[in-house]
Parts: sequence; structure tokens; C-alpha cells
Amino acid sequence: MKAIGKRVILVRVETSPEDIHGMHAAEGILTTRGGMTSHAAVVARGMGKPCVSGAGSLRVDYKTETLIGIGASLKKGEIITIDGGAGQVLKGSVPMLQPELSGDFGTLMSWADVARRMKVRANAETPTDAKTAASFGAEGIGLCRTEHMFFDDERILVMREMILADTEAGRRAALAKLLPMQRNDFVQLFEIMAGLPVTIRLLDPPLHEFLPKSEDEIAEVAEAMDVSPEKLRLRTEALHEFNPMLGHRGCRLAITYPEIAEMQTRAIMEAALEAAKDTGKPVVPEIMVPLVGLKKELDFVKERVDAVAAQVMKERGVTIKYHVGTMIELPRAALRAHVIAESAEFFSFGTNDLTQTTFGISRDDAASFLEIYRQKGVVDQDPFVSLDVDGVGELVKMAAEKGRATRPDIKLGICGEHGGDPASIHFCEKVGLDYVSCSPFRVPIARLAAAQAAIMKG
Repeated sequence: MKAIGKRVILVRVETSPEDIHGMHAAEGILTTRGGMTSHAAVVARGMGKPCVSGAGSLRVDYKTETLIGIGASLKKGEIITIDGGAGQVLKGSVPMLQPELSGDFGTLMSWADVARRMKVRANAETPTDAKTAASFGAEGIGLCRTEHMFFDDERILVMREMILADTEAGRRAALAKLLPMQRNDFVQLFEIMAGLPVTIRLLDPPLHEFLPKSEDEIAEVAEAMDVSPEKLRLRTEALHEFNPMLGHRGCRLAITYPEIAEMQTRAIMEAALEAAKDTGKPVVPEIMVPLVGLKKELDFVKERVDAVAAQVMKERGVTIKYHVGTMIELPRAALRAHVIAESAEFFSFGTNDLTQTTFGISRDDAASFLEIYRQKGVVDQDPFVSLDVDGVGELVKMAAEKGRATRPDIKLGICGEHGGDPASIHFCEKVGLDYVSCSPFRVPIARLAAAQAAIMKG
């Protein structure tokens, strides 16, 4: 429909990596499940597109291609308007204004930059995201989610080959195809950032997001892997998880399949050398190990990262600096931060998952009751929208103090969606974090909030 000049809104129960082309084509996205930090909301925010996620009073019927709401039933092709700020879904066309950034905006931002102490980085994994972030004044990339680089048709097929391979040789064959793609991705990010810090998170996909679901997808992957669809179907079933967000993801994946971390490290180091040569600006990559709860997990992965980095530098005859750190997104990691800091050169607080694991609520399912909680005064604010300072914030504060006690020069940042929320940024200033990282389009808000927080603290 986009190809024939129609403006469209993608309507889904919830989005998955297969929807990425539809998300690119759409003017906006509407889902009936999810919330502030669900797949649809995070990806849409990165694209600068409006999104209403978790519209629980609506129902999507895929068979009849109908959106059913309060007293309304809308077919594919009918017009709706969405307001991603207010979370409204409106029937029909509503007059809209294109926002503009005036010259006064630049003046205000220059005042903010003088006043603030914290740096502001962006969460970005595509050249478009990185360029947008740079244009809004981001001072580096605080989170590059490498799994988001594999959503297009060609890459997701190879990614599935790698995940579904039942031998190390099979995984390494697929990883060999992914290596040049990853290297090129990182070269572009490093060149756009021109010497500014770039934090790259090693692969952290809940596997269910990448597994083939339809018979056509299974047949396509089976053909690429030269195995029978039936064998592949059995392998897919074997990888099924009841609670994938707490399952085989993060550093658990790198420990089970170290060859994945090895491929990514090689891609990062080779890209850093290439970008530094092209731009003349030295690149100091920050390699982040996700979902660490035990120091031994970080040590295991770091040993592989260091070995590959040394090998690449030996091959090229060049020595470059790099840092290995971790994402603090589990309560155990916060409690044991003083021990983890023995190995980690930086901490980045992944407050989306830290909120989820501290409260014991799913960020994709909580929207159905958190709004009722807010209306009834049980909570003042959705903790996925604005940081829960008393609980999750206490863990962040504790981890920061424990980390600094072990490693006084440890770099501390936040890269959850709270990094773009003014109230949460004020808390980060109080705790003394070095930077916040947020979606590219929230960078100006973060710069202003960081300045206000510094002034109020001072």
C-alpha cells in the first residue's frame, strides 16, 4: 500500500522482528498488547514514529482484517489517527501540524550544554539512528542492540540458520556469513560517531523472536540449511521456552555458544581499526556483556573477547584500546556489583529489564493492570515510563556505590528507556552517573533535563 502512495498505520496484536518492513513503511504503529518498553514502542521511538502500544480495549481480528473497539468496527482501508503522546486512537482523519525546531531551540540547547554535567548518548544500531542522534547533539552511542541489526529478510534467514544449527560447525558456518555484515554495520557507526564512545551490546535476543513461525518460514530456513522441514520443526520445538525473557538470552547465549561472542568481537575490533584509519579519529570500542548475574559469567565471556581482540591486533600489527563492561539489569548484579566490578570496566544500567526483574512483572503484559493501579492510586506512575526511585533506584544507587568502591574510575551510565525521562534523569544526576542514553529523538529532552538536574543539585 505504501508503494502505491497510500499512508498506512500498521495494526498488530504485538509486533515481532518479521514486522520490521511494515514498521518502516507505516506512518505509525498500533498494538493491542505491550507497553512503553515493548518491541513496537522501542523500535518506533528509534524511528521517530508515533506508536500506541498496549491499547487493551481494542481487539485485532487477523482473519477478517478488522479492528474492533468501543462501539466501532473498522476494516482494513478505513482511516484512523493515532496520538503516540496521549495514547489515543481516533476514528477518521484529524488535522495535524508538523513540529518545527526554531533558531531559539539551538540557543536553549547551547545554554543546556554549558550547564549540564552528565553526557547524553543515544541508543542506536543503524546509520540512520546514529545520524539522527548526532544531529540532535548526542555525544556517542550508549547502547547498540546488535540483535536489532538482523531484522531484514536476508539477515534474519542467516540468523535463524545460526540459532537452529544443532552443531558448532553449523553455527560457525552461519556466523561466517554474518561476520562481514556485522563488521560493515560497526564501521558505519564508528565513522558517523567519529571518535565518540560507542557501546556495543553483545547479542541478546530472546530466541523466540527469531525462530521461524509459519510453515513457509520453516521451509525457507530448511532449504538454506539443507535439512528437512520436519527436522527443523523438531529443532524449533526443542528451543521453545515458556518464559523466554528470563530464558536462554544475554550472556547465557554467549556461554552456551561462545562462537557468537567471538564473531562479534572480531567484527567490532576489525571495524574499529578500519574506521580509525578512514576518519583519522581513534576508536575505543566499549563491549558490553548483557544479563550478567554472576562474576563468573562475565569472566567467561570476557576471556573470549580478550582472546579474539588480541588475535585481531596481532594479525593487523596494531594495538588499540577497548573496554569490556556489563549491563546491570538483574537485582543480583546490583547486589554483587562490588565483585562484578573487579572484571567490568563500566556499568550500564539496563533499567527496562531491571524494573521487570525487580517488580517481577512483564513489561509486555503489565500495561493491562498498571493503568488501573495508577488510576486507583496504588502507583503514581508506570515504573516502565518513569524510574521507580524507591525500589529500582535504590538498586542503581547501591550498584553505583559498590562499583566505585572496587573500581573508583568505573564509568557509569543508564541505557534503559528511562534515559529519556526527565524525572529519571534528575535521579541519575543525584546518583552521579556519568551519562544517560536514550532514543535519538529524545536526546534534546535529555540534554535539557540533565542541565536542569545539574542546576537544581548545584
